[in-house]
Amino acid sequence: MKNILTPNNRILLLVLLLFFNLSCEDYLETDQPIGETAWENVFESESLATAAVNNLYAQLRDEVLVSGNFNGMGITMGLYADELDYYSYPGNPLESFYLHNITAGNNLVRSIWNTAYSLVYMSNSIIEGLSRSQSLDPSVRDQLTGEALFVRALCHFYLVNLYGDIPYITQTDYHNNQDVFKEDKAVVYQKLTEDLVLAKSYLTDAYPGAERIRANRLSVSAFLARVYLYNEQWEEAKAQAGEVIGYQSLYTLEQDLSEEFLKNSSSAILQLKPATEGQNTLEGAIMNFSYGPPFNVSLTSGLYNSMSDADLRKEFWITPVTDGDYTWYACSKYKETGNTGATLEYSILLRLSEQYLIRAEAHAQSGNLAAAAQDVNTIRQRAGLPEIFPATTQEMMDAILNERRWELFAEQGHRWFDLKRTGKANDVLSLIKPGWRPTDLVLPIPENEIAANPNLLPQNPGY
Repeated sequence: MKNILTPNNRILLLVLLLFFNLSCEDYLETDQPIGETAWENVFESESLATAAVNNLYAQLRDEVLVSGNFNGMGITMGLYADELDYYSYPGNPLESFYLHNITAGNNLVRSIWNTAYSLVYMSNSIIEGLSRSQSLDPSVRDQLTGEALFVRALCHFYLVNLYGDIPYITQTDYHNNQDVFKEDKAVVYQKLTEDLVLAKSYLTDAYPGAERIRANRLSVSAFLARVYLYNEQWEEAKAQAGEVIGYQSLYTLEQDLSEEFLKNSSSAILQLKPATEGQNTLEGAIMNFSYGPPFNVSLTSGLYNSMSDADLRKEFWITPVTDGDYTWYACSKYKETGNTGATLEYSILLRLSEQYLIRAEAHAQSGNLAAAAQDVNTIRQRAGLPEIFPATTQEMMDAILNERRWELFAEQGHRWFDLKRTGKANDVLSLIKPGWRPTDLVLPIPENEIAANPNLLPQNPGY
């Protein structure tokens, strides 16, 4: 097999080796190496089955979609939109995202696709293995199954928002997967929603450990709220976000913005733990810098200048860096850029402020401007800004999108997906991106995937 969908993809052995690579480290806590255990026995052992699920999170942290690394949405789609400026070497595949000259042969486009579907395959392997388990405690089996379903849905959510119509893969059978067809976006949304609803039914409110580094039921609610919002299911989005907001014994907004991204943040719903003790986040290592020019990326002056000087997020989460002639803007949400002996910060995948903004938008789209203003002002007050009371739905939506821009910048591509789903991408990016084309709303299907599986045709327009 060349990838999960085609007959030239990696052989199964290599997929399984990836499954159990060393990137998990602190996530993995078992005395017996999984690679020395027969595959059919992995899901008869609680420690080994848990280690397999923990590796899903390690892959998200290091390689796949929501990673803080260079191939994660925070950087790739931050460059693609109007959040980040590019400073690395010419010809890097990342530069093509920044300049909007991506082709179907772009290595990063291919990597995003392949690593996401590899993780889908891993999730499916776990779901199938757990379903055949004879000795696992049912509560453990349910927890692990729910987590694997959550990861599978998360991967498909990002893939459909990046590439448009895609295959939704729910099994590991090679013969079925090698010739799959793309499915309409609406079908993909239906399937990933079903996965998330099923995941919730398997999970409980309690986290499976002392930290918030594995999904509980409310983590799925938080992500499901985003899915419903993107799919314009306003009542469902309100209900899921309200469920999370209302669970105040677990989640409260950090009033001190300097503590929002600490590993023990009360705003955190789901975090990704660094690989080893003492390490901190990939986001901090790449996007926070103290002298210029930056090695990699910086926040755009457009983002910085769009924020009020009274906005505490501008003070606490952005650091101007100057050499006397030029000024760059470091993203300092994550303060630590290296090893601190004891880990201080975890990457945050889901946090409470997004839930307020999801509910605000759903209220606004449902015509309840007063409720929308209440949620928006909860976020604005924490940022030191005065309350607002827009009089029309359009004015309220503009205010909410601004708040999302200022609250969620450089996190998992929120800005790009907001511009795209609200129909504003062409108006905003055509003014500042010379290479922008209206067809850039989706990435190309990697050309090697189409060559191996013509069922993925037609190629997305513009490529």
